[in-house]
Amino acid sequence: MKLQGKVALVTGGSRGIGAAIALKLASLGCHVAINYAGNVNKAEETLARIQSLGVDAKIYQANVANYDEVEVMTKQIIKDFGHLDIIINNAGITADNLMMRMDQQSFDSVIDVNLKGTWNVCKSVTRSILKQREGVIINLSSVVGMNGNIGQANYAASKAGVIGLTKSLAKEFASRKIRVNAIAPGYIKSDMTAKLSDDVTEKVLENIPLGQLGEVEDIANAVAFLVSDEARYITGQVLVVDGGMAI
Repeated sequence: MKLQGKVALVTGGSRGIGAAIALKLASLGCHVAINYAGNVNKAEETLARIQSLGVDAKIYQANVANYDEVEVMTKQIIKDFGHLDIIINNAGITADNLMMRMDQQSFDSVIDVNLKGTWNVCKSVTRSILKQREGVIINLSSVVGMNGNIGQANYAASKAGVIGLTKSLAKEFASRKIRVNAIAPGYIKSDMTAKLSDDVTEKVLENIPLGQLGEVEDIANAVAFLVSDEARYITGQVLVVDGGMAI
């Protein structure tokens, strides 16, 4: 499984799952454009780790919820690297609360980043990847987008929307040999899950047949498979990586 000469954009690529994906792709020979929203220090740390693997990499600041910023970013990436082959829409936020207490801003901000942000990136690269008749898009959804979750109506709606977007684009882009798939992580060790109390974590583990939280590398490995030629006949699918929680 090699990706020499390919260029990948990873949104939200400065830390957590995004950084793990960027590092995995780089380890396979892929040049990487790392998008980040605000934490330049983390972005630079990830950049240094990727460059140590001997591939080209650059960081790009942009709020994926802002289409104009996204368009400027993707044009600059194509100018810097010459082309863009792999798009990983990983950037996402949460603003959890029960429906009774959730305000409009909490709903709108999560939809804007998680769903509209994914659309913004896909839209900004559509003309380029369709013209080159080659490319892969991976959108990060969530098991919450498939099953719902108490206190996460906004997050669940955004991630369910990502699945619908993925399937629609897979049908639209297939004739140009562009594959579009989604990955739905379960509970992965990250900044988000680190905030969970011991009691909540224990209850979560009770619902995971494999009995443990996932690692960011589990998602990165799934991405690496789906962007490779080994998955050349897979499009429009949702790969669930959750330790069996959604069974």
